[in-house]
Amino acid sequence: MGSIRRYKWVILLGFLLLISYIIKPDFGLKAVNLTWYNFKQMLSVLPPIFIILGLLDVWVPKETMIRLMGKGSGLRGGTLAFLMGAAAAGPLYAAFPVAQMLLIKEASLINIFIFIGAWSTTKIPMFLFETSALGMGFSLSRLLLNIPIIIIIAILTLKICSPREQLAIYENAKNL
Repeated sequence: MGSIRRYKWVILLGFLLLISYIIKPDFGLKAVNLTWYNFKQMLSVLPPIFIILGLLDVWVPKETMIRLMGKGSGLRGGTLAFLMGAAAAGPLYAAFPVAQMLLIKEASLINIFIFIGAWSTTKIPMFLFETSALGMGFSLSRLLLNIPIIIIIAILTLKICSPREQLAIYENAKNL
């Protein structure tokens, strides 16, 4: 019963795909094909991410992560979080398992928020492509605007979360 409850959304969405196929076969088939395409794409991205997470878990002791990115790590922790996010490749959904590992290793929430912000907007491969397509001036302007905005959003998000909610975030990361 617990496993069914855990996958209730997957079951519901599968049921909706089936209903859409029965009601309007062309639309349903298109939806199934798109879902299958996205599923295959996720399968190509997530295994390397999980391998990296396994290595991070084994190679980086918790004490080192706390020292580098934990509470009180200041500018060094934020810079490291930003660089980790900017150096990443892959879609944003791949950032969340990495963020979970950082939470388990007790990185500070503000550094997690900076990491996710950097992953979503300042990836180096995206910057290089953008520079070749739109020019250095545009790319640097966007990057220099994004950096303070990421920091502001991280600070505001941290301030919005009560201490109880912050503790719940760490607990939930350990229980997934």
